[in-house]
Amino acid sequence: MVGWDSYKPAMALFGLQMTYAGLALFARAALLKGMSPHVFVVYRQAIATLVIAPVAYLVRRAKPGGGCSIGLRSFSLIFLAALIGVAINQNIYFLGIYLASSSMASASSNLIPAITFAMAAIMGLEKVHLRRLRHIVKILGTVICVGGAISMALLKGPKLLNTEFIMHKSSVSLLGGENWLLGCLFLLGSACCWSTWLILQVPVSASYPDHLSLSAWLCFLSTLQSAAIGIFLEPNPQEWIFSSYLELACCAYAGIIGSGIAFFLQAWCVSQRGPLFPAMFSPLCTVLVTFFATIFLHEEIFVGSLAGAIAVIVGLYVVLWGKAKDLEDIKREIDQSDQTTTVQVLIDDSTKTTACICKSELEEPLLGDKLTT
Repeated sequence: MVGWDSYKPAMALFGLQMTYAGLALFARAALLKGMSPHVFVVYRQAIATLVIAPVAYLVRRAKPGGGCSIGLRSFSLIFLAALIGVAINQNIYFLGIYLASSSMASASSNLIPAITFAMAAIMGLEKVHLRRLRHIVKILGTVICVGGAISMALLKGPKLLNTEFIMHKSSVSLLGGENWLLGCLFLLGSACCWSTWLILQVPVSASYPDHLSLSAWLCFLSTLQSAAIGIFLEPNPQEWIFSSYLELACCAYAGIIGSGIAFFLQAWCVSQRGPLFPAMFSPLCTVLVTFFATIFLHEEIFVGSLAGAIAVIVGLYVVLWGKAKDLEDIKREIDQSDQTTTVQVLIDDSTKTTACICKSELEEPLLGDKLTT
């Protein structure tokens, strides 16, 4: 019977997607209130650093030997991961939400599994053998999952719930505005950055396995990088002042949960199951956003959205089945390797014993002492 430890990464990633769903709703509300996306990213990462850095420091001091030390290679990898996966990614993502729409942001985030799978396959982190069933299943599951998530945002059809809801004029203007295409390009770039961040977690976690301290470094370096970007793009001091409690609450939620806790869970899950496994949970955010928006914001639900949600769940479980088969094969190979090593050790020991016996017999004189006169 499989223990609960095998389900911990999946449970952590499901909770993480619920966190991202809440962040999408809060961030959209704050941006529509007039908060700058670049200022939002800086405050988010600064709050995350203030929360997670003291915890990482205390835990590190409590460890025997003070934990692992950071070298030049580890620092370079963490700096690159913070720049691509946090500073650049979050700036263009929230800018894309503002210029395009929340539906397009939700749809574009579901390109992450496909982009991550392609990058991991090219770099050799994911094995792809078209003659094996489970690898074909992973490819088909990824296509179904991404296609279902995109259809949730783009396909409508007949209405199911909240048929009397009227879309706000601000959403219509943002959806069809002249900056809509630019916003879509920003969102596509954000998906590429996040996939690159997931790939980078493999060498980063191998070089610096302390995930809590790693999260603190990511938050700290991304704060400095985002501040440099924000000061350059938003030189007006008035843009850096909170105008409502909603903006402050949104930054606190995004910093503590969306960055501090999320980075730790992402790094841990990548070290446990590889970069593709966390990426496959990204489409669940679209399902959760649709669900919570329907309940709390009274948004409409269409047949196309429901069909897309079902496709997301089916594709997700198909890919997870393929990953489970991969883990079974890896475990089987490890067991066979251990058995081979044990047999080799026994053979070596037996050979050494025989050699010692032969050597002792050869070293013994042919004529014993009894024959000596």
